[in-house]
Amino acid sequence: MSLPRLQLFEFNDLDWVGADLRDTIVESLSRGLDWGRTLTGLVDPFAEFLAAAGTERVLDLCAGAGGPAQILVNEFRRAGREPPAILLTDLFPRERAWQRLSGREPKIAAHLAPIDATAIPAEVGAGHARAIINAFHHFPPHLAQNILADAVRSRAPIWVSEPFGRSPLGFFPFAPFGLAALLANPVLTPDKTVGKAVLSWGVLPLTLSISAWDGIVSTLRVYEHADLYAMVDEHGASYRWRAGSYRYPLGGTGYWFWGVPA
Repeated sequence: MSLPRLQLFEFNDLDWVGADLRDTIVESLSRGLDWGRTLTGLVDPFAEFLAAAGTERVLDLCAGAGGPAQILVNEFRRAGREPPAILLTDLFPRERAWQRLSGREPKIAAHLAPIDATAIPAEVGAGHARAIINAFHHFPPHLAQNILADAVRSRAPIWVSEPFGRSPLGFFPFAPFGLAALLANPVLTPDKTVGKAVLSWGVLPLTLSISAWDGIVSTLRVYEHADLYAMVDEHGASYRWRAGSYRYPLGGTGYWFWGVPA
C-alpha cells in the first residue's frame, strides 16, 4: 500500500539555514548520487525521451548547484553515448557554482538570471526539452502541476525523475554513499571553509541527523506515477506520456516520467 505524500520541510529549503550547512548538504548529496551511480539507469530512458522530443538540448529546471546535470552527462559518457547540451536554470541561480561547472564542462551552460519553472520565457525555452532531475518533490502540488501545465502550454517536452520511491526505505541504498560523501566533503568541496570541516567532522552526529532527515523527507514528498498522471490528465489527448522505473546498486529504485507533444 502506498504511503500518503507529506509536504514536510527540508532543512535545505529553509531561508535561515547558513551557507556552510546548505552547501554541505547539497555537495554531499550530489557526490553521494555520483558515487552511488544512482543516475546510471536513467541513460536509456532519457535518451528515448530526447529522441521522442526531437532535440539534444535540455533546459534543466531547478538545477540547484548543477550536480545532477554533471552526473547525467558523466553517465552518458560512461555508456558510450554523446551527452545532451544542458542549460542550467533556477529561481535562485548559484552563479559561482554554475560558472565553475560550465567552465570545465563543455556540455553544460548556465542562464544566470532567475527563471520561474512555472512560467518559462519563450526566448529561454525555445528548442529545449525541459527536465527536473531529483528536485520535483520540493514543489507543493499546485506548483508541481503548474510546472507541467506550463510545459504543455508551450508545447515543450518535459521530463521528471527522482532517485527514490515514496518510502523511507528507499533512502537506505543511498545512505552509505551519502555518509562517505559527507565525511569527504571538507576535502573535496571547491569552497573550503572551517565551517564545513566542523559540520562534517566536529559535529558529525548533528549534521548526519539533518542530512538523514532531509533524505527521508525527500522520499515522503515524492510524487508517484499515479500522482503525475493525475496532474496531466486534462492534457492526455495533446501529449504522449510515459513512465517507468530503474535500478541502481544496493537495491535502489528510481522513477521517471516524461511527456512530449502528440
